[in-house]
Amino acid sequence: MIMLLLNKVVIIGAGSGDPELITLKGKRYLEQADVVVYTGSLLNPEYLKYAKSTAELYDSAKMGLPEMLKIMSEGVKAGKNVVRLHDGDPSFYGAIQELMDGLDKEGIEYFRIPGISCLLGGAAALNRELTLPNISQTVIITRPEGRTPVPEAESISKLAQHQATMVIFLGTPHIAKVMVELQKGGYPKDTPVSVVYKATWPEQKIVKGTINDIVDKVKAQGITETALIFVGKVLDPKAYDLSKLYDPTFTTGFRKGEEPNVP
Repeated sequence: MIMLLLNKVVIIGAGSGDPELITLKGKRYLEQADVVVYTGSLLNPEYLKYAKSTAELYDSAKMGLPEMLKIMSEGVKAGKNVVRLHDGDPSFYGAIQELMDGLDKEGIEYFRIPGISCLLGGAAALNRELTLPNISQTVIITRPEGRTPVPEAESISKLAQHQATMVIFLGTPHIAKVMVELQKGGYPKDTPVSVVYKATWPEQKIVKGTINDIVDKVKAQGITETALIFVGKVLDPKAYDLSKLYDPTFTTGFRKGEEPNVP
């Protein structure tokens, strides 16, 4: 086995829940980690089975940022392989920037290995393409205001004015308010909505409905957190244009388009 001691922190996006969705590279670094700081409140514990039996495991859900930085800094300085194991991919709502800034101040180098976000896991679970020609070519990733504020220009109602596909993180505790805000922004009541609970986990649930009825359906399933809200016509398109990519009459950089058959 190739030793991976780098005197750096390796930040690994573990994936959306299914332990097999971690990347080969992420798994390789995790297997050789001496110190693993993991997001215990959100991470499927099955990922930790990839760590060696002697690894020091620390649940970041029970820590503040200074304690996390101390563990990582001391580990690197002691010549240990240090991994920050994050659920999904930390690029979305992962509080990763403040961690990296803290490591910078400590003079600790780091690099990241991306993971499969629950956004992608949820879209796969729904068997839906989020960008369909003539329906929506934009995906808005956002969250509602809760205990943490959201800039006024990024309120759900203002973003909804675009009528694009929306993927709403951290929204199920406020789902009734979210549906009201979507309507304020212009989405019709019959706009399709899907809620995916724990995407790619064994206990995954999918609830489908519309802005008008999804609240009651989600409550009936007892879903209050750890779920994504998908909104938009792409979830149940009545008709859409086919992609030009595979249109035999369309010329690309790889093939010349055929002459259309004219009856």
